[in-house]
Amino acid sequence: MLDAADQTQNVDAGPANQASADNVGLSPELSGPARRILCVFPRYEPSLGSLEYAYDITGTLRAFMPPQGLLVIAAALPEGWEARFVDENIARAKRSDFKWADAVFVSGMHVQRRQIDDIRRRAQKYGKPAALGGPSVSACPEFYPDFDYLHIGEMGDATRELFARLSRDCARPEKQIRFETRERTPLEEFPIPAYELVSFENYFIGSIQFSSGCPYRCEFCDIPGLYGRVPRLKSPQRIVAELDKLRECGLTTSVYFVDDNLIANRRALRELLPVLIEWQEKNSFPLSFAFEATLNIARYDDLLSQLRLACFTTIFVGVETPEEDALVSLDKEQNMTLPILEAVRRLNAHGMEVVAGIIVGLDTDGPQTQQRIIDFIEASQIPMLTINLLQALPKTPLWDRLEKEGRLCNDEGRESNVVFLRSYDETVATWRNCLRHAYDPARLFARYHHLTQHTFPNRRPRPRPPGQVTPKNVRRGFTMLFKICWKLGVIANYRRIFWDYAWPRIKTGRIEDVISVGILAKHLITYARKACAGKLNASNYSAKVR
Repeated sequence: MLDAADQTQNVDAGPANQASADNVGLSPELSGPARRILCVFPRYEPSLGSLEYAYDITGTLRAFMPPQGLLVIAAALPEGWEARFVDENIARAKRSDFKWADAVFVSGMHVQRRQIDDIRRRAQKYGKPAALGGPSVSACPEFYPDFDYLHIGEMGDATRELFARLSRDCARPEKQIRFETRERTPLEEFPIPAYELVSFENYFIGSIQFSSGCPYRCEFCDIPGLYGRVPRLKSPQRIVAELDKLRECGLTTSVYFVDDNLIANRRALRELLPVLIEWQEKNSFPLSFAFEATLNIARYDDLLSQLRLACFTTIFVGVETPEEDALVSLDKEQNMTLPILEAVRRLNAHGMEVVAGIIVGLDTDGPQTQQRIIDFIEASQIPMLTINLLQALPKTPLWDRLEKEGRLCNDEGRESNVVFLRSYDETVATWRNCLRHAYDPARLFARYHHLTQHTFPNRRPRPRPPGQVTPKNVRRGFTMLFKICWKLGVIANYRRIFWDYAWPRIKTGRIEDVISVGILAKHLITYARKACAGKLNASNYSAKVR
């Protein structure tokens, strides 16, 4: 519901959960009856980052991370109201969930549009009003004409108005009612997300938000239009409180900072990192951290050193393209403050695995683009790259420019809504060829070998996190190892390549490397093969129906 980072079973298997009194304060006192709110997060379509094709070996793990937005809204409900949370990446909301609820809250991004509307249809089937918030509806309310309530914008006065309306009357309105935020709630005053509503046994990692907004104005990005260019922040003490709650709720692995750019305010990050380092040392290093940032972070040696000490081990960066003229055309000059390969090397030298975003279909693409992307993959040795066709999103400079040029296309038979300057077939072929090269099994395992040999040793040495070695976790680990060895080492047609990677590590007890890389490799190879065979879309945002 909250227009923030709603990035990947019905967790509430017991009685409905009541909104925590510790998190109350957003809503005014309401005189109506207490309400029961069903918060449903829509399923993602398979993507390079979804890990969809590894779930047959991951046991209870069924989603990447819990959504921040809906969990914040669940925590913000008025005192006495009850919340139930269902993530449909884990299991569909059941008939009993909808019948239990007085109203249904949904949040999501454009990529989840079909699933968002399906949840609305099911809620209304049972006569329950459906309210939609989040980045998709905030950018394009016209996409959702059949929802009963639209919450447009971030948490604030619109949220209070929605709660007040439902307190007075929970019947479906005769026509759609929109609430639009005029006064945003400061990020520091957001309630701590209702992490108690999720089971972290179902998620690879947890999630947390430190800042909102980004000062850059990359042509294809909708973040500045949605959240502004002046970053808004939480205090370091507040982040520590959220980390403590994540641990109390059972998280023992990693936390993803869902900020769109963690270095959007470098001074604030410099204030946060010593606090995180102290928290890690005080608690015996219980969690690893991952984050997103612009590539110019590699310029700041002091930040890289502090990130290493705080156990930040993975960074997603929007490389977009290795072609400098393309970066200029995208208003992405921040990627050029250092040579890209040098920036990647510096991040690796501080123990950080780099995950890179690559875009195919830019106006500057030409006959040499495919080979330049392939050369970059080989030279950078980045194992995981999200390679997508360009898609124009509403509320972006790219959308505005292409609309003026008459180069937006709504043909659902195409992989993108962009009319490329190169031919459509050449552009799609370039995307497929880059994906096929990147996720060829031999090349992928070679890059993971390089990562474990040249990046992992640069991480801060630390003891095994407390609470991680339990009989249950040991059994889970060996079960996953057996499944990986069976599916990749016996059934897969790249089994020899797998054993070349896995056997030396198994012999030396590096089981965790085999499990983590096995999970990722199975998903990435399967995804790439399906995508190259035309069974999956070339962009997470593609409207093409398959």
